[in-house]
Amino acid sequence: MTKKTTPPTFADTLSQLETLTARLEDNDTSLEQSLQDFEQGVQLIRQAQQALQEAEQKVNLLMAKDGEPVTAPFNESEAGNETE
Repeated sequence: MTKKTTPPTFADTLSQLETLTARLEDNDTSLEQSLQDFEQGVQLIRQAQQALQEAEQKVNLLMAKDGEPVTAPFNESEAGNETE
């Protein structure tokens, strides 16, 4: 049986980034740990960027019709296929 996990919230991602940043700024952190933290930070930044892009897409869908709020289902598979 597969257990579905919920993705971290945007706020959780930012909190994790702040923790990693503090560790990276600590002179007592080993080089190996710093490299692992940096790699995890890059992944978290990508997650945050994706969350922001999805939020922007949702806002665009809501405001798409003559400045009037319009609700429509959001299809994540089409999020990267739209051009302006």
